Amino acid sequence: MAAAGTILSSEEDGATVLRAEGEWLVVTAAELDRRLRDLRMPQDRQVTFDLSRIERLDSSGAWLLLRTEHELTTRGNRVELANLQPRFAPLFDQVRARGVTEPLPHPVPPHYTLVGFLERIGRVTTLLLNRVYDILGFTGLVTVTILKLLRQPRRLRLVATLAQMEVVGLDAMPIVGLLSFLIGVVMAYQGADQLRRFGAEIYTVNLLGVSILRELGVLLTAIIIAGRSGSAFTAQIGTMQVNEEIDALRTLGLDPVEVLVLPRLFGLGITLPLLVFYADFMGILGGGLMCWLVLDINIPNFLTQLQTAVSETTLWVGVVKAPFFAAIIALVGCYEGLNVTRSAESVGRLTTQSVVESIFFVIVTDAAFSIVFSVLKV
Repeated sequence: MAAAGTILSSEEDGATVLRAEGEWLVVTAAELDRRLRDLRMPQDRQVTFDLSRIERLDSSGAWLLLRTEHELTTRGNRVELANLQPRFAPLFDQVRARGVTEPLPHPVPPHYTLVGFLERIGRVTTLLLNRVYDILGFTGLVTVTILKLLRQPRRLRLVATLAQMEVVGLDAMPIVGLLSFLIGVVMAYQGADQLRRFGAEIYTVNLLGVSILRELGVLLTAIIIAGRSGSAFTAQIGTMQVNEEIDALRTLGLDPVEVLVLPRLFGLGITLPLLVFYADFMGILGGGLMCWLVLDINIPNFLTQLQTAVSETTLWVGVVKAPFFAAIIALVGCYEGLNVTRSAESVGRLTTQSVVESIFFVIVTDAAFSIVFSVLKV
């Protein structure tokens, strides 16, 4: 193992010899700088740096040596750098050309500057717009394929669609139900804690019913499905892309959109609205139990207050969003899967990107629906 960098001083033939040994690297620069500054050299004296025993050297070590040479020369000493190994000479020349009176500048990342920050925002915005454009193009391709399928319904892969309905719908019920139930419990508890200050605990039921049926039920379900099923779509199709199975489908004359995308799109489009109904029920159930335990509102009174607080419109406002969210999750997941290159790194990166994009577009679409329903006063 190489020795850490050090400097040894000795007197030879009326001159001071400083022997640099070991590793002169950035990790030892602080200690080497302290030792060099502790050296006490008389003026007008010959000083020789013996560099023959330096084992490793980087720009920090070279800068320390050249800085010491410059300081001693400024004080009137005659300084010589001796026995420099040829492999280190280009580094010394480069550091000397940059100047040694000031420390080497720490590299500033480009995005730390105002111009770099603005450039980064512009680049990210351009990438986002290009991504939206590409996804819209893929949506158009899927739409054309669906129109072709309507003319030949027998081409629909019913078994694959049913299998996807089981995977993305039935198998997702435990996690969707549990999280919706807990969200209902939290909403009821937090709402009751705030409304109790005004003596309006009964309106916890109103808060619970409207928030879950209009927003939280469908939004929470879509986010869970985006993380659970959307990522699975990307990983499955991406792995097929890596294994060249997509190319094999095209060689056999099969359309990957028809074989892989449409069953997932139809399966999720049918099951997500049903999952939203289920999530709404579990959220209301959790909130009702919490109202019963904390506020002493029994179930008949809870249901009566809930009936006065919400209407059929409140329920359908939430459910009508589900097919749109399902289309977003399926299209983004399949699109990213088809974009995978032949590497495991690409599968992981685009799977993560698929989840992020799906959730982003779901929330943007939900905001758009809220504006439309507000304008329509629904």
